[in-house]
Amino acid sequence: MRISHARDFGTYVRERRRAAGLSQEALAARAGVSRRWLSAFEGGKPTAEIDLVLKVTAALGLLVDVGPEPPREPDLDEYSKRFEGSR
Repeated sequence: MRISHARDFGTYVRERRRAAGLSQEALAARAGVSRRWLSAFEGGKPTAEIDLVLKVTAALGLLVDVGPEPPREPDLDEYSKRFEGSR
């Protein structure tokens, strides 16, 4: 899954927590964070500490994978318009 914003990350973690049948209290205890911090993170806290984020994702059995952006696919409509304009 591609995540571009803190809110997206928090929403995804909330969905995974619920799918696992865990309460915020249970996940917070498993990850070693406070329930209050977890609630803020799930709400999209933009300043969430990366160490705590990684503890929560690990406690849910999630993998966080970072890599280079894949090359953008060419927009064929845009290409066609440029080609038509050069005739």
